Amino acid sequence: MKNMLIDLYKHQFWADTEHWKAFENFPSALEDKIIKKRLYHIHLVQNAFYTVVSGEKFERKKYEDFSDICELKEYAKSYHGKKLAFLKDCSDSKLLEVVTIPWFKDPPLSISVEKALMQCVMHSQYHRAQNALRLRELGGEPPYSTDLITWFWKGNPEAKW
Repeated sequence: MKNMLIDLYKHQFWADTEHWKAFENFPSALEDKIIKKRLYHIHLVQNAFYTVVSGEKFERKKYEDFSDICELKEYAKSYHGKKLAFLKDCSDSKLLEVVTIPWFKDPPLSISVEKALMQCVMHSQYHRAQNALRLRELGGEPPYSTDLITWFWKGNPEAKW
């Protein structure tokens, strides 16, 4: 499972960068409140899951804490660097540890680290698809495809901001 999770997170990193580049190629997308708020949500949740599985303290940043879109992009970049390093050092026993997802209260949710990591990947994929549709609605062109199968087909390209 660890090798698959590493691939999924490398893909997530690549897909996130491809979407950021598409938004930057159509600057009005980065002024669109729906896209901006969704980017904020994607990267906030990515960071939240990272802190749950790594045991680091989560500092919830509010949307208003980002003075401009560049700060949000830097927040995204910092997550991706930490997550891949964490995964590479993660033992099989760590993946099986149970963590509590603190934002689920009634009833509480406790799942394995590997399930939490899988949820984080799936969550990002879901919202990237929404942003791709929104970009098209605004007149922009989303990346050709950021599906996992496309990443495999292209030879697992490295993420490039």
